[in-house]
Amino acid sequence: MRMTVLASGSKGNSTVIASARTRLLVDAGLSCRELLKRMKLASEDPAALDAILITHEHQDHIAGLAVLARRLRIPVFITEPTHRAWVRMVTPRTTMTYAQWLDHVQCEKAARAVAQAATELGSSANEPGAPGLAPETWESSATDLHAAADPNAADPDEDDTPAAKPDPSFLPSIEYFHSGANFSIGDISITPFTIPHDAADPCGFVFESRSEAIRMAIATDLGYMPPNVKAALKRIDVLLLESNHDLDMLRDGPYPWAVKQRVLSRVGHLSNHATAEFLARDYDGGATWIVLGHLSEANNAPELALIAAEQAIQGRMTLLGSRILLAQQSAPLTPICL
Repeated sequence: MRMTVLASGSKGNSTVIASARTRLLVDAGLSCRELLKRMKLASEDPAALDAILITHEHQDHIAGLAVLARRLRIPVFITEPTHRAWVRMVTPRTTMTYAQWLDHVQCEKAARAVAQAATELGSSANEPGAPGLAPETWESSATDLHAAADPNAADPDEDDTPAAKPDPSFLPSIEYFHSGANFSIGDISITPFTIPHDAADPCGFVFESRSEAIRMAIATDLGYMPPNVKAALKRIDVLLLESNHDLDMLRDGPYPWAVKQRVLSRVGHLSNHATAEFLARDYDGGATWIVLGHLSEANNAPELALIAAEQAIQGRMTLLGSRILLAQQSAPLTPICL
C-alpha cells in the first residue's frame, strides 16, 4: 500500500491511499488545478483514481471536490449529513434588499389589480345585453392591461429566457456510507469512525489492503481522543495524525478569542500536547510511520510538534517502527510505501 499526503493544513487537505489495484483520494481541499498539480509532483496519476472520500464538509477539505469529481467522472463517498451540509454551502442563496422588496410588493399589488379588472370585465361582458367586449377579446385585453401595469414586461412572443446555470452541487455519482460500518472499494477495505469536530458528521478512516494485510489510518480535525478513536488506531502501519497547534502559541497568537476557543474546544483541533499524550499513553507502538498533519501555520512550529511527538514515543519505538514525518501545506510529502 501507499500513502501520499498531497497537502495538510488549514489551507487545504488531501491524501492519496493506494493499493496494487485501487487508488483513493481522501478529501479535496485544494482547487482542482492545484490537486492535479500536486498529484503530478507526487507521480500520482489522477486518471487512475477510483473514488474520492470526504471526511467532513469544511472548506479546507472540499474546496475542489465538485470540479475534480466532474472532471474525472468518479464517485464520491460521503455520509448523508455531510453531503446535505455541503449542498447547503455551495447552493447560491437569494437575497433581497428592502428597496427590492418594496418593488416586489408593488408589482404583486399591480398584478392583483389587473387580474381583478380582467375578471370584472369578463363578467360584465358575459351578461346578456351587457355592453363590453366579446369573450374572444378578453385574453388580449387582459394582456394589454398587464402590459400597462408593467411597462417593462417582456413581449410574450420573445424568448429571452436566460440559460440555466450549472448546478454547483452536481456530482457524477454519490455513495453514502455510515461511520462504524465497514465497506470496500476495489481491494481496499475501509472502516470510517466518528471524530469529535464541529461539522455535520465528521469521520476518520482506517484503510486495509485485503491482500497484504497492511493498515493505514487518517485521524485529523478532532478536538480530543475519545475511546472509539483510540480503539480504531490500534494495529496501524501508517498513521496520519493531527498535531495542530502549540498551546502557548495559540493563546498568544493572532486569532480572535472566539476562534481560539473553538480550536481549544472538544470539537476543535488536537494540540501538540494532546497528540503527545495519546502517543505516550494509548499508542500501541506498531506503526512503521507516524505522519503529523494539519499543523497550523500561525499557531505551531514544525520543530515543536516533532519534539513533542518524539519525546512521547521515546520508550515505545520498535527497531523498524514509529518513524515520524511532518506533512506540509505547501508541497506533497514523499509517498510512503509498504
